[in-house]
Amino acid sequence: MEENLNQYWKTVVNTIQDGVMVVTPEGQIVSVNQALVDMTGYSREELIGASCAILGCSSCEIARGVPDCHWCVMFQKGELRRQQCALVRKNGTQVPVVKNASVLRDTDGSVFGAVETITDISDLVDKEQQIEIFRRELSGEDSFHGIVGRDPRMQQVFDLIDGVARTDAPVVIYGESGTGKELVAKAIHDAGPRRERPFIKVNCAALNESLLESELFGHVKGAYTGAHRDRAGRFESAGDGDIFLDEIGDLPLATQVKLLRVLEEKVIERVGDHRPIPVRARIITATNRDLPELVAKGEFRQDLYYRINVIPIRIPPLRERREDMALLASHFFRRSQMKSGKRVRGISREAMDRILRHPWPGNVRELRSAFEYALVACKTDMIEPRDLPLESFGQPAVCLPGEVTGGSLDEIKRERLRKALEEAGGNRSEAARILGISRTSVWSQMKRYGIGTA
Repeated sequence: MEENLNQYWKTVVNTIQDGVMVVTPEGQIVSVNQALVDMTGYSREELIGASCAILGCSSCEIARGVPDCHWCVMFQKGELRRQQCALVRKNGTQVPVVKNASVLRDTDGSVFGAVETITDISDLVDKEQQIEIFRRELSGEDSFHGIVGRDPRMQQVFDLIDGVARTDAPVVIYGESGTGKELVAKAIHDAGPRRERPFIKVNCAALNESLLESELFGHVKGAYTGAHRDRAGRFESAGDGDIFLDEIGDLPLATQVKLLRVLEEKVIERVGDHRPIPVRARIITATNRDLPELVAKGEFRQDLYYRINVIPIRIPPLRERREDMALLASHFFRRSQMKSGKRVRGISREAMDRILRHPWPGNVRELRSAFEYALVACKTDMIEPRDLPLESFGQPAVCLPGEVTGGSLDEIKRERLRKALEEAGGNRSEAARILGISRTSVWSQMKRYGIGTA
């Protein structure tokens, strides 16, 4: 057995996953296994006979700097255990490793060399870096209840959230699609005394009038075809928590009357029933539309407007938050990187410049979608301009906020929507992906701008 082992020890060593290297007392490499060749990128011929300094071990550099000692401290100590350091590959990149080493002695006890085992811990280091990214995300140095922003206008929004969270007054949140109205509503809930109670969301533009009333107020058995049992609505489910009514500007007039009663009398009636049910939930609403303009057109009740507009919060569009663009870009890059698992180091200067110059009609939601796309499209270790889907919005793809031309913002958004639908062949889901907004927002904008709804 001993003779066989002596004959085939190279086969055994080459089977080991860790790198193995034998050096002379002068540091000359006399033997390496295949794992070390794969790890370093050097061929066996390049390593054999070379000084072990070729690997640029970070711990060895420190050892050689110690005055009045053997060129390698390991030969003095006789062994090295669990030394974490880094080697330099042939291509110049570093690989983090853990080294174990021991001197080799002959029958007389004289040192004639040393053997080192080297374990690549790149995956472990990557995991530690991911944990650090998670830590930064959770610590939220630049966020407020999950909303990222340093811009002074966003700081004013945060101050308003803090103040309104302690009250029971109705709140209406104004902002373009994709600015984060739902995040603001959730922040109001989380920052207030109702944080342990339900937070119920309803999109008023997503359902037709009859279904919306049933969704909000519930129904009794037999109220309409398909109502096979009694069902509680969202107001009842909210209890004494918060109910968030998104796209309130799209609420039908008949439902507006019923909502006004809820605000004034704190009661609801299920569809098909006349028994009043008391409700205690605080109402938070949001819209991307101009409510005073809708009131003037007779499309929104003035009395309801005054009831919900007690505390208005206006979220600035992303194009007016230039200070936050780079911050949000880094935030969404880290999140998309974590989800994709790809080893992408960062965002190139050219890509960041492209991001800073784009008008972002879809706002923060569009920016988030752009990075989800970029991490899929990226084939190198840096996100470049070619990886960003900004071409989807027409030419020129980039412009400074002050350079947006071609009419009002509504006209610009109408034209972008038209082009996106044309590119998507009329598919609303695909158009939503192109624009970086929700499918519901696409439907709502189509109705508002009279595109494809005739």
